[in-house]
This record gives sequence, C-alpha cells and structure tokens, in this order.
Amino acid sequence: MHTLLDDYAQCNALKDVSPKVKLLLGLGSILICISSSTPAAPLFVAVSMSVIIVGIARVPVRFYAKLLLIPLSFALLSSAVVAFMHGTGTPVFSLSVLGLDLSVRDDGARLAALLIARTLGGMCSLFFIALTTPMIEIFSVLKSIRVPEVLLELSMMIYRYIFVFLDQAAMIHNAQTMRLGDSSLRTSVNSFAMLCSVLFLQAWEQGERLIVAMDARCYDGRLDLLHQSSRTSARSVMIVLAYLSVALAVAVLTREYQLL
Repeated sequence: MHTLLDDYAQCNALKDVSPKVKLLLGLGSILICISSSTPAAPLFVAVSMSVIIVGIARVPVRFYAKLLLIPLSFALLSSAVVAFMHGTGTPVFSLSVLGLDLSVRDDGARLAALLIARTLGGMCSLFFIALTTPMIEIFSVLKSIRVPEVLLELSMMIYRYIFVFLDQAAMIHNAQTMRLGDSSLRTSVNSFAMLCSVLFLQAWEQGERLIVAMDARCYDGRLDLLHQSSRTSARSVMIVLAYLSVALAVAVLTREYQLL
C-alpha cells in the first residue's frame, strides 16, 4: 500500500502542478470540513475531491475506494456509538438488546451524520494530498516556510525508515507463514511476539549503522534538502481560491439546515 501511494504521488496527472497549490487546496478543504456545522459542505468536498482524484489525477477508482473504506469503517463504528449514547429529543430509531432499550434521538443522529461527513470530507482532502504530492515536495514546501530544520530532518528519517521496517516486517511475516507460524492462536501470538522483538533489535542496529554512516560523511547537524522549483501559476491559484470560496459558501449557507 505505501509503495502504491508513493507511486501514484509520483506519476499522477497532477504531478506537474505546484505543491503549494495542492497543499492549499487540500488543507483549506480540511479546515472547511472540520469547521462546518452541517454535513452539506463536507459532503460537497468529499464528492468534488473524489472527482478530482479519480477524474483529473487519474487514480484508479478501485484503489481509491479501498483507501476510503479504511477511515469510513472507523467513522461508521464511532458514529454509531455517538448516535446511541448522545443527544435528546424525539427517538428516530430504537431497539432492545438483553433487556436494555437503546434509541437514537434527533441530536444523536445529527451529530453522527456530521461526524461521518466530516471524516469523509477530511479524508478525501488528505488523500488528495497523499496521492498527488510526493513527500519530498511537501518537505521542500515546509522548508520554504521556515519550519525548524530539526523537525524536517526527523520527519524525513522517520518517513524513510517506516518503509524500511515495513518491508522487513513483511519478509519476516512471510517466512513465519511459510513455516506455519499462524496455524493456531497460540503460534500466531508467539510469532507476533518474535516479529516485534526482531524488529526492535533491527531498529536499534539500523540506528547505530545510520550514526556511523552519517559520521563517515562528515555530518554537521544538517541534512541537505534539494529545493523543488515549480512555478505557481496565477490561474491555478485562482481556481483553488474559487473552489474554496464555493465550499465555504456552502458551509455558510447551510449552517442552519438540519437533516432531522
């Protein structure tokens, strides 16, 4: 999954667009989603961002749908709990479980719908950034806006070694599977414990090797980051600002609208 995300970020149809413009669009949409008081604006953002990702950036629909299923499943579970545990008003749904009467009321249903819409809109905006903007360009933008270099260096090393250890964990897991390491619950627990211990030792050893390699290359406390020079056109900025204005107008005009 992480390889595919990075591949699409490098090869999508919007790869030549300025990363500042894409970050402005994605982060602005996220702010509008989380600040909206009704589901209308987040749903508008979710639909429009999905159209941009699939229709303009040319990301495969099946892969994008699989990505959305992960946060959407968590949002549905948490919103179900919120719907049953929160709110007052007229019951819109009720059931009896083990002698307990559970009901969904007006306020709880509205809050659950808003939670799902915000999650969907925010994740679509975040996936837009992840699927269209390589991490090296994001780091370059962060450096240009004077983010502390310590945070950038830590972020770059963490981002790099997350994938290294994921690959190592996948190889260890495949080796355990070939040796029937998941044939029963007990063996699965033992295999998982062994995998975690081996990864911890490899992470420790990799850190020591990294220190030695950096000292051998005369590391002076700074990692050089090549600046990605990409032209920000006024037309693209105006399009992004127009889109954000429309999304904000939807949020403002529907702030008094209630589904129930």
